[in-house]
Amino acid sequence: MTSCWYEGPLAAFDTETTGVDVETDRIVSAAVVVQDAPGCRPRVSRWLVNPGVPVPRAATAVHGLTEDHLQRNGRWPAPVMYEIAEQLAEHSTLGRPLVVMNAPFDLTLLDRELRRHRASSLERWFATSPLRVLDPLVLDKHLDRYRKGRRTLTDLCAHYEVTLTEAHDAGADALAALEVVRALGRRFAARLDRLTPAELHALQVDWHAAQARGLQAWFARSGTEETVDPSWPLRPELPAAA
Repeated sequence: MTSCWYEGPLAAFDTETTGVDVETDRIVSAAVVVQDAPGCRPRVSRWLVNPGVPVPRAATAVHGLTEDHLQRNGRWPAPVMYEIAEQLAEHSTLGRPLVVMNAPFDLTLLDRELRRHRASSLERWFATSPLRVLDPLVLDKHLDRYRKGRRTLTDLCAHYEVTLTEAHDAGADALAALEVVRALGRRFAARLDRLTPAELHALQVDWHAAQARGLQAWFARSGTEETVDPSWPLRPELPAAA
């Protein structure tokens, strides 16, 4: 009996940060979750980071990690970023698709941290074994595009009947995103069964770009001066990136 990719091994990655600017904000915690099959006990790797910069109160209000706690218990970013990239590359080599909710945010942040602290980049880690990313936000928007309402991870969990025990905990969020992708795969099996993770990765590049164009047009109509980056799953480096 053959099983589809959403019934097989998956990894998931999530971060908590000092803010929402991928060029200047920093990772304060991260997690990688691996599950070999639905219902199997997940394996969770966690990192706590002392970012070396102030942690805004607004960020602490979201994830609960104070500057004092991170200074006392967090590790210096350089070895942490290396370990995260090394583990993601290992999963890629083993053929495990990587689930990342809103991938351009978390993966771009990791890339900038690698550039900042390791004089490296995320792409260097995947030169021989490319990432195969599954982004529940992009998948849900494409497969159920006319559904009204918000599409945060909490909203997707409610819609796909996935339990999210501790929102804004990197490990809990990563596992929930992984479970959403499994549920989404089963719900849209007729459209996804014949696609490999590599094919689905390539399709999501186009799907996200189309979604970005639609959002950009909506901003233009509403008079909002905001630019939507169509790049997925990683935003290109800006010449003046911090």
